Amino acid sequence: MEYETVIGLEVHVELKTRTKVFCSCPTTFGAKPNTQVCPVCLGLPGVLPVLNEKAVEFTIQAALALNCQIAGFSKFDRKNYFYPDMPKDYQISQYDLPLAAGGHIDINLSGENKRIRIKRLHLEEDTGKLLHSDDLAAAASSLVDFNRAGVPLIEIVSEPDIRSPEEARLYLNKLKGIIEYTGVSDVKMQEGSLRCDANVSLRPKGAKEFGTRTEIKNMNSFRAVQRGLEYEVERQKKVLESGGKVLQETRHWDETRGITVSLRSKEEAHDYRYFPEPDLAPLVISREWVQEIRHLLPELPAAKKARLIEVYRLPEYDAEVLTSSKALGDFFDATVASYPEAKTVSNWMMGELMKYLNARNLEIGEIPLTPGLLADLLRLIDQGTISGKIAKTIFEEMCSTGQPPEKIVQEKGLVQISDEGAIARVVEEVIAGNQQSVADYRAGKEKALTFLVGQVMKVTRGKANPEAVNRILREKLQS
Repeated sequence: MEYETVIGLEVHVELKTRTKVFCSCPTTFGAKPNTQVCPVCLGLPGVLPVLNEKAVEFTIQAALALNCQIAGFSKFDRKNYFYPDMPKDYQISQYDLPLAAGGHIDINLSGENKRIRIKRLHLEEDTGKLLHSDDLAAAASSLVDFNRAGVPLIEIVSEPDIRSPEEARLYLNKLKGIIEYTGVSDVKMQEGSLRCDANVSLRPKGAKEFGTRTEIKNMNSFRAVQRGLEYEVERQKKVLESGGKVLQETRHWDETRGITVSLRSKEEAHDYRYFPEPDLAPLVISREWVQEIRHLLPELPAAKKARLIEVYRLPEYDAEVLTSSKALGDFFDATVASYPEAKTVSNWMMGELMKYLNARNLEIGEIPLTPGLLADLLRLIDQGTISGKIAKTIFEEMCSTGQPPEKIVQEKGLVQISDEGAIARVVEEVIAGNQQSVADYRAGKEKALTFLVGQVMKVTRGKANPEAVNRILREKLQS
């Protein structure tokens, strides 16, 4: 039997406010455990929450960027459950009346656009964080850090419109990019600013009823999300094909072993005993405030992509890559402002820059390269000071040290040899020492010329002007 995969994603995004959502404690990442806490976020008796207005503004901003409708009236609820990292034994969240709903994200799948609907987007408080250590005594194998408890969090719940792990990855990439452009979160998965849980099920091809779903947790990268979903799809398929029944449960993604393992059963849906939060008034959002926030939205990825195609005549693929993150898009704009050859800038960013970043698993903001340095390097190529090949070596050093290209060229003696007399002398030496290749070229074997060019570049340590080398070689070989 053929099966169809059905996936829905729940994405949690920490908002970049200076203080927590219901108290004035700071939200700085990496502080010593339990140093950014107070009676409110520790859930001590007799304290009352006070709503952070900036957190509401950021939530609306994110919702608008994701094409959601903002509710004029919403409320906070208590989501009751017991877990060591939640000091109150309930989480202030939103249930039946969320702040926003009905959005969507469009992804490009094999050249075709597909729309993934967003069911709801609501504001809540984050929980603390459990710290596990093998070094701790068996009687106290885990510690809890409440610094994160109370950090404002938005939960973005998709409809079950996703049909493959690849679609899930594309959706997450697009979602991360949009949120990053708004500036309401730094969306750093490695710091927990963006976290994702996935619900996945299988059903017979053509069936309308959904199959039994499992929830996968602990996926801390887009690659982990895709791998976790791929594994779970195959696991469920094997269960069904063997005549078994998929259990409704929460499963943990084990990155090391590349498998999901059962955490707890969810045969019956959790009863969180939601009820309206009595210490917070309902949230009433005026249309005027929504419009004010809408005007604060920056240029979003889709608009930026359209601009790069229209203004700079970049291919759609280039524009898609360059707008995949705000940092990349800003870097491109700043470089083109200094060096107005958009396609050349695009080629270097998509080629050498992405190769450098991907090889080291870095983001563009984590290296000392600046738009001005890249523009200076490209001008040196145009001036004939260096060749394109040498420029690639210089570029890598610029990325690691942040030194100006002119300084690297001078210190390493990399100035291009453009003196045609000097090049001609090297060409004559190469011709004299490679008579077989000369004969091959004269016999019509064009590849022999490539070999001879390589020999000239080898002798000059890559510093000879390639255009001059090719021309002078042809002239000498044909004379």
